[in-house]
Parts: sequence; C-alpha cells; structure tokens
Amino acid sequence: MLVAAAALPALGQPEDESKELEIFSWWTAGGEAEGLSELYRQYSTRHPEVKIINATVAGGGGMNAKAVLVTRMQGRNPPDSFQVHAGHELIDTWVVAGKMEPITFIFEDLGYLQAYPRGLVDIISWREEIYSAPVNIHRSNVLWYNKPIFARHGLRAPGSIDELGAVCRKLSGAGITPLALGDNGIWAATHLFESVALACLGSEGYRGLWDGSTPWDSPGARQAIARFISLLDYVNSDHAALSWDGAAQYVADGKAAMTIMGDWVEGYFKAKGLAPGEQFGWAASPGTAGSFLMLSDSFGLPKGAKHQAEAIDWVALCASREGQDAFNPKKGSIPARTDGDPRLYDAYLRSAMADFAGNRIVPSVAHGAAASEGWVNQINQVMSTLITEKNLDDAVAGFVQAAKAGGGALRTR
Repeated sequence: MLVAAAALPALGQPEDESKELEIFSWWTAGGEAEGLSELYRQYSTRHPEVKIINATVAGGGGMNAKAVLVTRMQGRNPPDSFQVHAGHELIDTWVVAGKMEPITFIFEDLGYLQAYPRGLVDIISWREEIYSAPVNIHRSNVLWYNKPIFARHGLRAPGSIDELGAVCRKLSGAGITPLALGDNGIWAATHLFESVALACLGSEGYRGLWDGSTPWDSPGARQAIARFISLLDYVNSDHAALSWDGAAQYVADGKAAMTIMGDWVEGYFKAKGLAPGEQFGWAASPGTAGSFLMLSDSFGLPKGAKHQAEAIDWVALCASREGQDAFNPKKGSIPARTDGDPRLYDAYLRSAMADFAGNRIVPSVAHGAAASEGWVNQINQVMSTLITEKNLDDAVAGFVQAAKAGGGALRTR
C-alpha cells in the first residue's frame, strides 16, 4: 500500500544519493512543450533538490513514444511517471496488467476529489481506485465554422444532425464544400464518427457502445453509422490526402465552411492570426449540446519506478489547481478540475470550462478514453473501409466483430 510522499523514507536509497525524477512524454513542440516546462518550473520551485529528467519522444502523435514505453515497461525499466491518455488507454494496457499503483490516496489526502466531476473520476478509475491524474481536458465534440461564410449565407451553427444536413445541402448548392475532413490519419474519421454517434444515441446510448449495453447492430447504432455515411457526401474530395490541420486550414481559408474536430483547432486558428468570434466561431457538434466528449492527458505511478516519492509529488502537482492553471493556458486546453481560474483563459476556453463543469461527461473513443487501444485500432480498420466503400451493412458487421474481439475487458470493470 502506498503512503503519501512525505511519509516515505528514501525507498532504500542512500541518504546522499541525488534525487531525480524522470518524466516520459511526447510533448516536444509548441504550446505543449511550453506547458510542460511550466510544470517543471513549479515542481523545481517546490523541490529544488530534485533533478528532472525530461524523457520526451517526438513524432507520431504519441505513437513513437508509446512504442518506446512498451519496451521499457516490459523490460521492467519504467519511467517515474509517464504521459498517457486517461481512461482505457491506461487502464486496459497497464492497470489490468498490474503495472500501475493506485493513486486514490493523493486525491483523498489533498481533498481533491470534490474538484473533479464524477464522470471524469469514473473514467480514471478501475475497481474503485483512481489510477491517473488528468492534467488537462480537451473537448472532442466541437463544430468550428467560418463566420464570414455563415454570415454571407444567413446561416447559424446547426444544433442537430438534421440541421447539419440542411446546412450542408445549402452550402453545397452554393458551390462551397460544407464539411472539411483530413483523415490521412484515420483517427480523424473516427473522431467525426464519435460526435455523430453521440448525437444519435445520446450520452447513455453512446456509453453503451463501449460497455456492451448498446449493441452495434441495434437500430440506434445503425442509424448513427448511416448518418455518418450521409455526411461523407459533403466532405472535401481530397480528405484522404489531408491531416486534421489541413482540414482546419480549409476552413480558415474559406475553402470549406465547417470542420468537427477537437479544441486544439482553436490553437491552430489563433496561431494563423484568426480571431475567436470574428473569423471563426464554435459550437457543440450538432446534436451533442449538454454532453462533453472528453479526452485527457494524465500521469500515474508505474510499479517499480526508481524514484517513487518524487513521482508522487509530481502526480500531486499534476492534480493540483496551481499545476493545471500553469500548464493549460500554454497548452490550449482546460483544467481537469472545475475550480480553475477563468481569468487565465481565453473566450473559447472559458466556454469549455463552463460546459465541462455542467455537462454530462462522456469519453472519447478516438483518443483512448472509451475503449482499449486494441479495440480502437480495430475500429479504425473498420472506419478505413467504411470511408472508402460507404457500405452500411458491412460496417455494422465490422463494428460488431470489433466489439467481440476488443470489448470483453470492458465488461469486467
């Protein structure tokens, strides 16, 4: 049983041994690296005697880092703490395998539980224990739109899937690509699909896709897949050649009117000189208002870490208000806590903070919160075929098979 860091002696280390803390992540560029540096600065202020080892692995949106992490974890050489998507990416990969220590005591001893929404606590827990501290929250279900295009055509942000279809038809009739998609990384198509599924099934029905209570061949799931297929008629023809940021650039340039993507798009737009509320607007993706489809970067405690006491202090910092308010304005995300200081955040992020505090919290599948990594990989394979062939029955059969193969572990939670 772990105890609080202050009560740990030196974990068997000689008293004169230098204290270290190795943090493993894929945050190597832009705002993410700046945010990580802010966390390091805060940690060093509190623990100046500890040398921080910044073990980052660049590239692949985290895929390169995950491959290195597997080698280290299987070789019994874990970092002291590592970045991982909160939810099933951590739980099914490392917690169920017995590679992580529970950290519920950190939240309880520091009185942090009341600062986290119950829905988020459920996502980071397994068998009544918390296993990671989410340092941020990104929102998946956001519609970003070109405000000048919408103004010229007398449009407002669609609030339902039916309204989205009507807006798409009007824009298409005017010779404008309605919906930008950049799925040369197939996850972006899965990202779009999860918003459609949430709109068609509601939060409980959507959750049911991942816990087995909503069969993939049910009428509701079939309708969600069918609505997704219908939207593909309105995306840019070169979607397979673009990445998510290429699709966002189409909206910025007026080559397309809308895109459905996570709120890192706002950081992209701002970096391009676009002003929130002027050149671009945002809304919950059609049909999902009242639900917050979330993903989160988090840190936990690997078993066998060499500097466990220092790692506990690190995880506590990641879970704290001070740590999150230092990290997130740089990263372009919002705190996982509901008591962050809104004065530190811009207009979009303040709106996301308000929604996160009051909405139903549901986990993203495209970003590792709702399903195991193996299951997500199978879903992406089905999605690759669906995007090309647009065959409803084949897609339903593929998703059913993926659930049978990848979903068994979820029913043990």
